[in-house]
Order: sequence, then C-alpha cells, then structure tokens
Amino acid sequence: MRLKGKTAIVTGASRGIGRAMAYKMAMEGARVLVNYNKSRDEAIDLVHEIRNKGGYAIAFGADVRDRKMVREMVKVARVNLGKIDIVVNNAGVACYALFTDMTDDQWREVIDTHVTGTYNVLKEVLPYMVSEKAGCIINISSIWGISGAAMEVAYSAAKGAIIAMTKALAKELGPSGIRVNAIAPGIIKTDMLNDFSDDELKEICLNIPAKRLGNPDDVANLAVYLASDQARYITGQILTVDGGYL
Repeated sequence: MRLKGKTAIVTGASRGIGRAMAYKMAMEGARVLVNYNKSRDEAIDLVHEIRNKGGYAIAFGADVRDRKMVREMVKVARVNLGKIDIVVNNAGVACYALFTDMTDDQWREVIDTHVTGTYNVLKEVLPYMVSEKAGCIINISSIWGISGAAMEVAYSAAKGAIIAMTKALAKELGPSGIRVNAIAPGIIKTDMLNDFSDDELKEICLNIPAKRLGNPDDVANLAVYLASDQARYITGQILTVDGGYL
C-alpha cells in the first residue's frame, strides 16, 4: 500500500495506460479521480472495479482543453478526495498523417489536448500543492517526443513540449516540495495501435530488443513508484518504458 492516504487525479483514465495507472494507484491505497472525456461507460466500469476490490474512486467527465471544466474537476476532487497529492497528466489523442496532409483542426486538437490540457490541469492544481509544500506530478510523454516519428509530427511536437515542461517545472517547483517527472512510453498495446495489422505489429516487435510490445501495466508500475515516497528524491526525470527501443 505505497500510496495509502494519498489522493490522485488521473486524466484520460478510462482506457489504456490511464486506466492501468488509475487502477494500480487505487490498489496501492490512493483515492483516485478517474477523468474521462468521451468514454463515460468505461470510466464508470473502472470505478466499479476499483470499489469492488476495496479501493475508492470517483469518475468525472472533463475535456482537459476546457479550463472551466478542469477547474470544476479539481473542485470535485478536493471535496470528495481531500488534499490532492498526485496528478497524472495522461489525456491525449493521436493523429497519423503526413505533415503536408494534416489539417489545422487536427494540429490544434493534438497540441491543445496534450500541451494546453496539461497546462490547464496544472494551473488549477498547483496553487493547492504549493500551499501544502508537497505534491507529485507525473506527465505522460512518449519516446516520439524524444526521437520524433514520421507521420506523427503533431504528436511528436506535443510530447516533446511535455518533456520540456517537465524539466522546467521540476526546477521551478522543487523549492516548494513538489516533484515533477515524465514517463515516455514506447510502443504500448492500446487502442492507438488498432489501425496496425498483426503483421505490422510483428514487424515492429523485431526492432524492439525486448521482442514484444509493452502493455499498460508496464507504464503503470513505474507511475506508482514515482508517486510513492520511495521516489522522494527523483524529480526532473524523463523515464522511458520502451523495451530498449530507443
């Protein structure tokens, strides 16, 4: 129970990596707000699963691009969970397209969800963390934010911005007792890979030293560690979970 007595907000937590992180944090004792945008049923199912296992969670629908919705989400978290100890900025979208074919709307959706969404959440949460002189922020980036990926220029740019934000905020917030780290997952088996055929996925695995795709639990295990007191001297780090891909 490494997170017993702590509270957490996990954005984009209804599916994939976000779901795994919210579930594992709850199983480690944290009281969790499961944020979702469109996948309400999946979020409610996760809350029921957590409660059936003896944990505590609530669901809240909010598009992180909307500052007013984020503000209301944070208020609900404080009323229902108490002091906010952990924030995981995971909400995101992907866009597979040649840069020359990408529309302005596609660009804005990716950048606004990842970058502005993270900004909105932190602007609403940090005043409370600073006043408490404590807190843990985990931003979910990607290996493409480090190396870049063809056909994913907007996604790579957004995830690269998350890395820069993480490093800068860690320096700025360290004196206030707040740790800021980022996880850069590699190729993880989630809905974002649904457009790839089995043959394409097998070919991808040939280039991964671990010879397999990652799974959401691989990322969630690291998130729990970073959120725990075991990682109390770790901040400003970008940790890859990629099976050696980079």
